[in-house]
Amino acid sequence: MLKVGLTGGIASGKSTVDRMLVKMGAHLVDTDQLARQVVEPGSPALAAISAAFGPNMIAADGNLDRARMRAKAFGDAQARAKLNAILHPRINQLVDAELARLAARAPQGVAIVDVPLLFETGGEKRFDCTVLVYVPHQVQMDRLMARDHCGPQTAQEALDAQMPLENKKKKADFLVDNSGGLDETLRQVQRLWQDLLDKARST
Repeated sequence: MLKVGLTGGIASGKSTVDRMLVKMGAHLVDTDQLARQVVEPGSPALAAISAAFGPNMIAADGNLDRARMRAKAFGDAQARAKLNAILHPRINQLVDAELARLAARAPQGVAIVDVPLLFETGGEKRFDCTVLVYVPHQVQMDRLMARDHCGPQTAQEALDAQMPLENKKKKADFLVDNSGGLDETLRQVQRLWQDLLDKARST
């Protein structure tokens, strides 16, 4: 099975590209969903977060206070690294288990693993190839402010917490420019899918 790491800047439209690829026949592993699973109430990861950042990171209902944790991580590189050290090994274990399950079921298939911080964590080494979904900076800012109902400063802090887009472009094997309309994105994804199928057959 071809293992593809797909990433993109925040508010770049990764989910849109994910859905298109799934319709074309890809198998999707969404690490955002796995990250939620890892921090379920009573989980070791949630206990580790409480110990590292304080019990106020846990909401009254026992769930992770995501807004508080996000604000802390975005504003503090050291806190972000500490959080990643807690979460990423556990998420990677779930990803590996899911990829093994998919490979047993569809050995010639294509598995897309959506990883928001793929290059920031050096995770690209775990995949056969990588895809970057991107939009220009101002488009990213506008979409993020509209999506999260936040101001320019908060949006910029979120972008600053990620690797600069130009650095990601240099690292990625395939690029999808999602700044145009859906039809243009779809045309790019159709070409991408054919490239991935060719790569899967030759692997």
